[in-house]
Amino acid sequence: MSEHDEKPAEAADPTEGQGDTRDGGGESGNRLRKELPQEVPGAGSAAGPAAGDAPAEPETEQAPEPRADAEPRLTGRQRLAQGVWPPRVTRAQLIVAVLLFGLGFGLAVQVASNSDSDNALRGARQEDLVRILDELDDRTQRLEDEKQGLEKQRDELENSSDQAEEARKQTVEKERQLGILAGTVAAQGPGITMTIQDTKGTVESDMLLDAIQELRAAGAEAIQVNGVRVVASTYLTDSGKSVGVDGNKINAPYRFKVIGKPQDLEPALNIPGGVVQTLEKEHATVMVERSTDIVVDALRAAKRPDYARSSSQ
Repeated sequence: MSEHDEKPAEAADPTEGQGDTRDGGGESGNRLRKELPQEVPGAGSAAGPAAGDAPAEPETEQAPEPRADAEPRLTGRQRLAQGVWPPRVTRAQLIVAVLLFGLGFGLAVQVASNSDSDNALRGARQEDLVRILDELDDRTQRLEDEKQGLEKQRDELENSSDQAEEARKQTVEKERQLGILAGTVAAQGPGITMTIQDTKGTVESDMLLDAIQELRAAGAEAIQVNGVRVVASTYLTDSGKSVGVDGNKINAPYRFKVIGKPQDLEPALNIPGGVVQTLEKEHATVMVERSTDIVVDALRAAKRPDYARSSSQ
């Protein structure tokens, strides 16, 4: 009797263990729910599926239909075109554009002119190129000689025992040289004569002026054209089929008497595209002759300047 009474009492022990286990499991479940975020039920799950019904299929989102009045989307190129055109130009931008255009036009003209001169030299013969180089060398040598002469005068003034007498001599020599350049005294020396025959009357004053400038650049010291002395203030004008030099009318043939180094003067006139070729294109005949004795005897009256005065004391 006592054994049977004890067995039920022992059988009740497992039940109590299981209850403790469920309590422990409940506490751990509550702790997990606190740590995990709560799930937000969807609209379908909130209502809950009916008992015995099949699971509902997920609804697919339908793309919004395009509005009939919506503007079409522009491409990147179309947006760029709308931003550029029509142009929004301010006054300052317009002025800058005009200045840049003028600068570009000037550069284009300069490049074209340089190309023309380069083409003229590129098409020249070897003898012409050699003559041009020789002319440049002669000009350089002439400038060097002038420099040495001035240095010699300086040394003579510094080393002369009688500086006043030496200064007087140099003053007289300088006056003679200036008289030749001013055309107030006659000149004589080596040089060339150039005769221009113009039977058709096509030679104009600017062509003769180009010849004078070319001769001056080649070292001409005295020039006379048909009995008229050419000086620094000389001007040429057209007068019908003739030419006026300082108001004096001269007719063809035009005869130039030039004093200078013949080896420099003649090549300067015969360079490609120079004076001789330009005159020949106008159907004029040009003849250049060298000489060891050229006389320039046409004189100009000394003119006192109206406003300029010597600044030396």
